[in-house]
Parts: sequence; structure tokens; C-alpha cells
Amino acid sequence: MSLVLDIALAHLRRRRRQTAVSVLGVALGVGFFIAVAGMMQGFQDYFVRKVIDVQPHITMMDQYRGAPLQPAMALYGNGAVDLSGLRPRDEPRGIRNGNAVVAELRRLPGVMVAPSLSGQIFLRYGSKDVSANIVGIEPEAERRISNIEGDLVEGSLTDLLTVANGIILGEGLAAKLGVTTGDGVIAVSPAGTVLRAKIVGVFNTGITTMDNTVAYTLLKKAQVLQNRAQVVNQIRLRLADVTQAQDMARRIETRFGYRTEAWQESNRNVLGIFVIQNGIMYSTTGAILVVAAFGIFNIIATVVLEKSRDIAILKSIGLEERDIQLVFLTQGLILGVSGALLGWGVGWGLLEILANIKFNIEGFIRSQGFYLSYAPANFIVASLAATVSAVLAAYLPARRAAGLNPVDIIRGAA
Repeated sequence: MSLVLDIALAHLRRRRRQTAVSVLGVALGVGFFIAVAGMMQGFQDYFVRKVIDVQPHITMMDQYRGAPLQPAMALYGNGAVDLSGLRPRDEPRGIRNGNAVVAELRRLPGVMVAPSLSGQIFLRYGSKDVSANIVGIEPEAERRISNIEGDLVEGSLTDLLTVANGIILGEGLAAKLGVTTGDGVIAVSPAGTVLRAKIVGVFNTGITTMDNTVAYTLLKKAQVLQNRAQVVNQIRLRLADVTQAQDMARRIETRFGYRTEAWQESNRNVLGIFVIQNGIMYSTTGAILVVAAFGIFNIIATVVLEKSRDIAILKSIGLEERDIQLVFLTQGLILGVSGALLGWGVGWGLLEILANIKFNIEGFIRSQGFYLSYAPANFIVASLAATVSAVLAAYLPARRAAGLNPVDIIRGAA
């Protein structure tokens, strides 16, 4: 084995320039793979973390996944009867027996539950009228299922209990109205109820759609404002194990009938985009590694052509085909491993450069720079891909070298 390694290193040292170019090509492929993967995965991790922190893991809504059958359709649905002029059955909105449902869900292990009532209102401050989504909550329960208290930049959830008609606004919503903590606003609901409220807090989740439209108040106050006493239209749950959200949502929907969505379903469109992003990332960075592999193929194929007489001599002194093949596979392995190790430094450097780039983006999620991931898995995957590519690129020249007939080579040289 020592002889095989010595021969492989001697061949590479003989062609230092080509060896350096091949190693650099692999290093750039690995480095860009790590940088792009860190950028993509960093944003994806940030988005999922934000979604899990800000939103509940499971939400039960006061609606059904499919429209309920009208009595006539339920009775004659499969009959040879044509019914026309049917009107949808009017049903009161809200989760029936909401308090009983909440009590039953709270008995589930590893589940925290919070009821809420949300609806549209107008907030008036001076001559400004702004539409908002008011969410009635129970502060103690809300602390357990969301991170809203951690997102408060002014005030606290406890102020909703101590201040009459207290309301907490998103930072963007407060900016639209031009108000700060302590100001009074008038809340007007579609039911015609008017409530004078006092701003007791401002929150910033980093999700623009929430910060610009959502306001929180006590559940009882929201029920009065919406003229819907004892009614809740959402029951939100947080699980000890977030990976169980989809299975738990299905069981709850089967039990109560109301549409129940896990966080994965609520954000399915965005999570689907992440799959496309990953496909683009692996395709692009994989193409760089393929180009680097062609460079390795070229240098080893050239060595095979130049060293054909040496190969003949090695075979004549007793080296087997397997040993000859191992010499050139070792060269590919050395180039791949060397490029991968150098690529780790290139990738880390690129991530550090990206981390120092600052910019402001206002959109679905606020951003002041790139969200990056330094996950070791990205470094390991990149280095394994580079090493495998290098060995595969060396395989064909190595196989050709092992198959050379020393007698033919010596006769040709003579």
C-alpha cells in the first residue's frame, strides 16, 4: 500500500500546475455548495422557526373541510330525484360548545390549548381609520401556545388584565395609525359596536402581514365587540413534539368535525417553494462539482497516456491489475479530499462575507441581512459529494491503465 501511495503522489507532484488547478476546482465547488446551502437552509430554518414561534402548531377553525350536506341531499342524494333551487343552510359561526371542546383538548398529553375569537374591525385615531384583525385571547393560555409576549417591544400581556379595554397592536399597525403605548383609539366592529380602547403594548414578530394587521385584546372584550357572547371561532394548540402536528390535527378533525390544520398545511405553499429551492441549489452546485470532476478525469487520463511505459514496467515486476488501478484511484481520492478540505475554508469564508452584507427588505418577512446556517451537515455532504465525484472521475482512466498489456507497450516502444 505504501508503494501505491508513493507512486500516486509522485505522479501528482510531477504535474503540479494541473494538480493545483484540479484541487482548486474541487475546492470552489465545495465552497459554493456550502455557501449556497448555508444561505438557503438558513432562511428556511428562520422561516420555520418564526412560523413555529409566532403561530400555533395546530389551529381548529369554525368551518368544515367540505360543505355540510343539506337535509334533502342527505336523504335523496343517490336517488333519481333532481332537486333545484336549494339554498345553503345557514349556520351560526363559531365552534359549538367551545368551552367543552377546549376542556377536552386540554386533557390530551403534551398539548397546550388557547381559545380565541378573531374578526375584522376598524380602528379610529383622530381622522385616521385603519382596518385590522382583532384577536381576543386569554393571556395566560396565550403565553403557552405562542411567543407573542417575547415579541412585545412595549408593554406586556398582563396589561390586558389590568387596564380596562386594553389592546395590543402590531408595530406596522401602530405606525399606520400614528399611535404609541398609552394612546386611546376607538374600535368599531361590523356589528356596530363601538369600544374605546387604550393601547397597552406593541409587538413586532418580523412577519409583516401580522405586524401590519393584527391587534390583540381580551377574549371577553372581543366577544363584546363582535356581539358574540361566549363564542370562539378558533382553538389553537401547541405540542411538546412539533413533528406530531399533522397526525394530531387529523385525529382532532376526525373527533370534532371542524377543519383542523397543522402548521405544515397552513404553510404548504411556502414549504413547497423550499423543495424547488433545494432542487435548484443541488443542481447548480452539482454542476460545479461535475466540471471539477472532468478536470480530474483529464489529468489522470493524461498521466495514464504519459506513464504507459512505467505501467508496463510495474506490471513486469509483479504489480497486479488491481494495484495499478488502485494507484490512479488513489490519485483521484487525494485530489478529492484535498479539494474538499480546502473547500471547507472557502465555504466558511464565503459565509462570513455574506454574514457581513446588510440590507433591509420589507415583505412577508422582514430581513436586515442573510439568514445563514453553519450546519456541519452541509460541510460533510459537500465533501462527500466532491470525494465521490473525484473517485468516479478517476475510475475510467484507472480501469484503462489496469487493462494495458505490458508486452504490447514494450513492443510499441521498441
